Amino acid sequence: MGDISAFWPLYSLRVRTGDIELRFADEAELAALATLALEDIHDPDTMPFSVPWSDVAPEERARSVLQWNWKMRAEWDPASWHLPLVTTRDGCVVGTQGMSASKFATTRAIETGSWLGRRYQGSGIGTAMRRAVLHLAFTGLGTEVARSGAFSDNATSLRVSEKLGYVPDGTETVERRGKSATIIRLVLTRSRWEDLSTDWPEVTIEGLGPALWMFGEVGPDS
Repeated sequence: MGDISAFWPLYSLRVRTGDIELRFADEAELAALATLALEDIHDPDTMPFSVPWSDVAPEERARSVLQWNWKMRAEWDPASWHLPLVTTRDGCVVGTQGMSASKFATTRAIETGSWLGRRYQGSGIGTAMRRAVLHLAFTGLGTEVARSGAFSDNATSLRVSEKLGYVPDGTETVERRGKSATIIRLVLTRSRWEDLSTDWPEVTIEGLGPALWMFGEVGPDS
């Protein structure tokens, strides 16, 4: 039997910090992520996502996790990609942390997004997994600008961004559950990340080299 990573080298990618690891999910890990989505991801009275994918029945929510991950793989293009990485703690799937870009080889700009199982929230995992993917972006891929965003009432996400050095970058008014809501846009530049990250816990990257072509043949020295 052949090794799938020979054709899709993202399967060999590992990003680690402490007991947190980000990796490209295999089918068993996708099943574990979908199972986690059967549970509440957030307070039902709130909606932290700009696309309200969690506002469906648990079984439909779980299937959507599988479909979305399969879709991102099927549509991958070095000129436009979305990298979803499953987050594990001590080997247990606890959520997902991703980043996306368009024309990255030229723009060197990425955007991050994530969700974490509700029972794992409040324990520092969200900060650790965002820190890990930022290390992958800035150190591994040579990113110059990382962007994120959160609704103005999503204090937890905004607090994580603040801890990691993001600064406000304007606002956006959108419709959420039939009402107007404000998204606070956030930005983290390479120079600010370099100033702050020297005090962060260690992050290591494994298996990125063979996958660089998938991002447009880019890297920290390109």
